[in-house]
Formats: sequence, structure tokens, C-alpha cells
Amino acid sequence: MLRFILGLVGLGFVGVLLISFFVTTADYFSNPPEPTAEQEFHHHAKELHLASDGPLGQFDEKQLQRGFQVYKEVCAACHGLSLVAFRDLAALGYNEAEVKAIADQWAIQVPTTNEETGEAATRKAIPADRFPSPYPNEIAARAANNNANPPDLSLITKARHDGAAYIYSLLTGYERNQPTELVRKFPAAKTPQGLYYNPYFPTLNLAMPPPITTNGQVTYAPGNPPPSVDQMAKDVSAFLVWTAEPKLEQRHRSGLAVTIFLLIATIIGYFAYRNIWATHKAKVRTTGPLEPHNIAKTQIAKDQEGVAG
Repeated sequence: MLRFILGLVGLGFVGVLLISFFVTTADYFSNPPEPTAEQEFHHHAKELHLASDGPLGQFDEKQLQRGFQVYKEVCAACHGLSLVAFRDLAALGYNEAEVKAIADQWAIQVPTTNEETGEAATRKAIPADRFPSPYPNEIAARAANNNANPPDLSLITKARHDGAAYIYSLLTGYERNQPTELVRKFPAAKTPQGLYYNPYFPTLNLAMPPPITTNGQVTYAPGNPPPSVDQMAKDVSAFLVWTAEPKLEQRHRSGLAVTIFLLIATIIGYFAYRNIWATHKAKVRTTGPLEPHNIAKTQIAKDQEGVAG
């Protein structure tokens, strides 16, 4: 009796789920959701090809240095790199003296405590320090950026869909005016005062003003490409790929070595299998009930037993 009652309860539960499913489906098709401005006017990231792309990709050291320069002169005023230490810059080709100079001359000092008074203080950075945040806390960051909290850029290319291509598209995708069609169809989506229109941003409007606005905004050393807006955006995107995955080249080399090892091991294993087991396999002749010889034997046995068919 208990089993019967539990079965009825289960059937009732399944019935409710089915009814809910069909009602929801019918409501979706009879009253489809209204399109939004983000769905119609948001752009997918532009194509971006970097030297680090692909399973055999390697960083372009010169490009990483240019990207760091763009970060230092343009981005560092609002965005931190809390997971990157100054000494990590040695991987970009800077020597020990240059790393020490970069840390010592960094515009934002490292927060510390005065040993004599116990009060909050700051000091110059050393190579062992991580890049300091430009703001003491989130409240100060929001107060300085129209209530928007600038994200830390250490892992930004891992945290955003399309990674470096998204960063590059965002930096080069600002538009002075919204499309007329957008404002006509979605009046509520008009860019508010203090925000900026960028079709590559998920909500189309963001608090960050265009950070790279003119060619030559950052002066590159001789022998580098001209510092156009497009080139600077590519360079800082490549640098942020490195901050998110500084061991990428080692991982690629390890992956290639493991792939070659597995390929060789597979080939050796196959030939070893053929060599060891070739003489030990029994040669079995494939037969079946439909083979003519077996059909004849089956018919003879049926005749002897007096079985029809």
C-alpha cells in the first residue's frame, strides 16, 4: 500500500513538472521576450592576432615592453595589478637595475605602517612588492569614477569572454555618438551623463572615458612601430595576456614535449604488441548458422528428429 501511495506521489510530481514545462513553453512562443538594446547593438570582439596565440605561441618581448609602457602611462592611474610583482618584469627583458628603477620611480607608493607611531603611511616600492592599487579601498575607487569600481587587470584577459580581443576592441571601440536607430528604438538606452558609449561593452555604456585617444599619446623608443591608437591597444592587450598567464611559454613547451612523448610511446607500444602477440593469437575460422555447410547439417539433424522446417 505504501509503495502504491509513493508511486502516485511520484506521478503527481512528474505531472506537475510536465504541465509547468508545457505552459512555460507555450507562453514563451505566444509572448516572446522583447528585444533589448544590448542584444541588437552589442558588437562581438574584433579579431586580434598576437604572437602568443596558438599551441606553439611565444610572447613578443618588445611588444610586452611597449604594452607595459602603455599600462604605466595610461592605465595605472585607475587600474591595479595586484597579482604581479615588480620583479616579474625581468621576464620581459628588463635587467635587475631597470626593475629596481621602475619600482623606485613608480608613481603610486606602497601602503605600510609607521613603526614609531603605528599610523598608516606609504613608502617607495621595491622589486619584491606587487604593483600597488591606485585607490586605498573600493569606496575611494567608486567616489573617483562615477560610482564604478575599476577592475584589477592582473587576470582581466582570463575573466572576460574573448580575452585580449575584448580588451583591444574595448579600447578602440568608443564612439562619440550613439547610433540614431538605437536611440529611436530604445530611448531608455540613451547614454547617461558621465558615461560613454562603447558597443563592445556588454551594457553599451561604461564609466571609463576613452583611455587611448590620440596617436603618439605614449612615446615609444626608436625602432618600435609608430604608437598609433590601434598599435597601443594591441600592445597593452598583449601585456595583459602575459600578466594573466606569465608561464604560457613554459606550458606550451611542456605540452609539445608531452605530445611528442605520447606519440613515440604509442608507436613503440603498437609495434611491441604486434611483435609479442603475433605468434600467440589463435587463428579462429569465422563461421555462423547461415553458412551453407552448417545449414545442411542443421537440416539433416531436423530430418532425423522428425522436426518440420
